Order: sequence, then structure tokens, then C-alpha cells
Amino acid sequence: MQQHGSYDTLLLDLGGVLIDVDYLATAHAFGQLGFRDFDTLYSKAKQDHLFDGFEVGAITPAEFRDRLRKILGTALGDAQIDACWNAMLGHIPQERIALVERLKQRYQVLLLSNTNAIHVPAFEAIVARENGISDFKGLFHGAYYSCEIGLRKPDAQAFQYVLARHHADPRRTLFIDDSIQHVEGARTAGLNTEHLELAQEDIRAMVERLGLLD
Repeated sequence: MQQHGSYDTLLLDLGGVLIDVDYLATAHAFGQLGFRDFDTLYSKAKQDHLFDGFEVGAITPAEFRDRLRKILGTALGDAQIDACWNAMLGHIPQERIALVERLKQRYQVLLLSNTNAIHVPAFEAIVARENGISDFKGLFHGAYYSCEIGLRKPDAQAFQYVLARHHADPRRTLFIDDSIQHVEGARTAGLNTEHLELAQEDIRAMVERLGLLD
């Protein structure tokens, strides 16, 4: 691991790192409607190809809902599906927003999130309502959603795309993510990496431990 003084760019994940996410909440929401095995289709570590396609924009929200109805064998309405799907989305504590603002004073701070076209307006609405931020992407020097760029972590191309847009050297970039497979992908792409193990610390504690703001 390099010393923090040799970094000029930080690349952050969104879910788990900045916004709280509870994947079981979505499984529970579908379970409340009678679909008990949703967690076998989707989890943080492994997910059905349907969800992967949705995350890179290859599947539209309408197609996603229709295919989910077919898989579940249900006639759930769009609003019901969206509510269950968005149930995993939590909050961004204001302290994490303040942390990003402080980090921006020292580093180029970028965001790369594996997400989809139903989640994006939902979490942006949460941030607007709870944190008073109407332009979430504006919080960063650059913010990228997999469903918009057609690339997703842990593929090396996703990291290369983002860094190239900001003339960032992977050797001087630190990537932070709570998913080990994404960390391994970034490492393969030549970035410095830190795996945020949420059971042990949050992003604020990691930044302090690494001395990124010393």
C-alpha cells in the first residue's frame, strides 16, 4: 500500500460506502407479498443475469419489471415492484456528505456505482429530501452509474473508463469499496485499493485510520 501523500484521486463506491444498503430488506419486501426466495435471485455478492443486464442499461426498467413478473409468476404492478426493489436503499448520514466535501479539498474525488435506472431516481430523491442536495452527482468531481456508462465493476474497463475521463493515473488512485470482488477487479486494473469491511468500520473510520486527511 502506498502512502496517502502519493494519491491524488479517490474513487469511491456508493452503496455501503456512502449510502446505507440493506439487501435483505428487498428480499423481505418481496417475501411480504408471498415471494419467499427472492434472495436466491439477488444478493450483493452474486446476482442473476437479469440484474447484471439491468445494471449496465441493457435492460430497460419496463423490461426488468416484466421479466421479474415472469420469474416470480406474479401480476405485481410497477409501483409494487419498484417499492420492493427500492426497499434496500437507506440513508446517507450527513457526516459522510461532510467527509466527501473535506476530501475534495485535497483529492480529486470520483464515484463509481453499480446501479440501475430504478434505483437512481430513488436514491437521488432520498438525498434531496434528507440531505438537501438536489444535484447528487455535483457532490463529486465526477460521478458514474453503471447503467449510464454501460460498464460495471469488477470489469477493468469500468475503472479505466472513469479514470480516463479525469486523466487520473491508476497508480495514484485509491479505490474504496465494500465488495471484495470489486476491490479485486480494481487491483487487477492497476489501482490501489482498500476493502471497507462494514462489520468493522465505516468510511469515516477508514479515512481516519489511513490518515487521508492528516
